[in-house]
Amino acid sequence: MKFSITLPKTQQPTDIRNLLEQDWLIPRKVRHFLRTRKNVLCNGQPILFHEKVQAGDLITLIFEESDYPLPTLQFGNKANCHILFEDEHLIILNKKVGVKTHPNQPDETNTLFNDVAAYLKEKNQVPYVVHRLDKETSGAILFAKNPVILPILGRILEQKGIQRLYEAEVAGHFASTEPFTIDKKIGRHRQDRRKRVVDEQQGQKAVTHVTPFKETAKTTWVTCQLETGRTHQIRVHLEAIGHPIIGDPLYEKRLTRKVSRLQLHAKELSLVHPFTKETICVEAQPLLSNQNDDFSGK
Repeated sequence: MKFSITLPKTQQPTDIRNLLEQDWLIPRKVRHFLRTRKNVLCNGQPILFHEKVQAGDLITLIFEESDYPLPTLQFGNKANCHILFEDEHLIILNKKVGVKTHPNQPDETNTLFNDVAAYLKEKNQVPYVVHRLDKETSGAILFAKNPVILPILGRILEQKGIQRLYEAEVAGHFASTEPFTIDKKIGRHRQDRRKRVVDEQQGQKAVTHVTPFKETAKTTWVTCQLETGRTHQIRVHLEAIGHPIIGDPLYEKRLTRKVSRLQLHAKELSLVHPFTKETICVEAQPLLSNQNDDFSGK
């Protein structure tokens, strides 16, 4: 695999060792092989690890198959891929409701991951999971397209550099339309393995920023900005304050309004591209708040 990047205008002068280790998170073993094989090029010429590079330089890394062994893939249907953004390093898609993000069993083929694998097969690339959406949730989701960018995107996600904005229809009304924050730890439900609960003693930190923006007779539409990414975080947090998401099969105890799906949609995803430093911001249409309750994805 040959991997080439033109360093962006914002790149400060640095040596190859620092670029690969600190900026690009290349594993130590792989860095060793790149150095001993002389498989790092700058503007087409071999470069030593102590030599400096700067903005505008074309850096090429040549990997052997053993550096990043290809995963075993099961292929789905590429026609199910509704692409919001794509370049040679990453791809953002609009996931339909009712579709799992990735398989849990080796023989599964009906997940979005399998569909993306089928699409990328023609490009001699494979997908890597960066984050996930619940099966019942639709909207924008990000995959890496090579193993080099995967840990970088993971670090950006951990440092809250990938912004995810959701919209949801919840039961009841709020006293104000002012934004507010839910800061409640989330842990596993002790009796039901499918569920999560607020657990301030043993749970993990979870923070959701909520803004009401539209009311109906019995419900309110809100946007939710994730600061952390716990399983079922938005669903658990909204249920915990007495406003469960409409259509939630796990957390809405009362039937406020009959709908055909969970009223939760990942409407926007944005990040600064780790290589080009360009801001990527996509919106996953159609928005749930503008649709009838039979919305099923683009």
